[in-house]
Amino acid sequence: MTKMPPRKLLVIRNDKLGDFMLALPCLNLLRAGLSDCEIHVLVPKYTESIALTFPAVDGVVVDPGDDASFSQQRELFNHIKQQGFDAMLALYSTPRIGLIGWRAKIPYRIAPASGIAQLLYNNRLTQRRSRSEKPEYSYNLDVGLQLLGDFGIHSATLPTAPHLSFDEAEIATLRRTFCDERSINTAHPLIFIHVGSGGSANNLSIDQYAALAKQLRSLNGHTIVLSAGPGEEEGAAQVAAQLGNEVAHTLYRSRDGLPAFAKHIAFADIFISGSTGPLHIAGALNCKTAAFYTRRRSATALRWQTCNSDERRLSFSAAIEAEAEDMSSVDIEMAASEINHHFLGLEIPD
Repeated sequence: MTKMPPRKLLVIRNDKLGDFMLALPCLNLLRAGLSDCEIHVLVPKYTESIALTFPAVDGVVVDPGDDASFSQQRELFNHIKQQGFDAMLALYSTPRIGLIGWRAKIPYRIAPASGIAQLLYNNRLTQRRSRSEKPEYSYNLDVGLQLLGDFGIHSATLPTAPHLSFDEAEIATLRRTFCDERSINTAHPLIFIHVGSGGSANNLSIDQYAALAKQLRSLNGHTIVLSAGPGEEEGAAQVAAQLGNEVAHTLYRSRDGLPAFAKHIAFADIFISGSTGPLHIAGALNCKTAAFYTRRRSATALRWQTCNSDERRLSFSAAIEAEAEDMSSVDIEMAASEINHHFLGLEIPD
């Protein structure tokens, strides 16, 4: 006998911003397959605001984190128990969260079968993510498909890009305002370069980003937008100093929260960065992206591939002959040439 689909589902992705953005295809899949279900997400405080912009999400539960006090952990447990969730899907699980779901007696609980935390779930999916054999968002989709299958739902269509979108007129107005305030030619392609990094993977150096910006070419000119989140302004300013008057550029400091940052990324003609949260916002929006990765197995270009369309995605990694995390070995001239060719329609002149 097929079980009744859940009425209220809690989805766990309470680590970094990039990880959460790569959960969005799974959330959209679940929304398509569970049209009558309330879908809530457990996230850290700093991703709460952007989670609330997702149409697939009906509610947000804020996780105070592993280091929170006992009283805060108890408050989280009480809140989850009182919500009456009848299903819980952990895309990223720790013993702490698994224990909360078990103690709250959520009837259906599923997570990847890894680590000791898996013992706290009554449904598990063997994935061996540590092998990094496919993209993170694909691993997430597999867990979502397993949940739907367990409830006899096999008709949900896999979502396609974009996985996140905003009102087109609002974004067009925002772009015009952005250009007007900075005296940018509105016909110019806007090439965002995000120098900052969440710290989970090595990144290019300031010198490399500046060299890349200097080698980008477009037929009638373009403007480099050096974007920076809180605490990342210094790196963007250092790149700007190297560009001087040689390359048209401007700074964009994100100070109004993640939804506002995401809406600015939505009008980027190209978004360039290391493997970091804003890159995955760009991917979810189906922007053209050029990303730089290490070859460390847990941080490869395949594992942390953006979820935009194939033709809108370029990736570059440390050289084969170099150490896996030696980002100084990335061939910047080759990367610029590929970006020019695929996204700007030009080659670097000899």
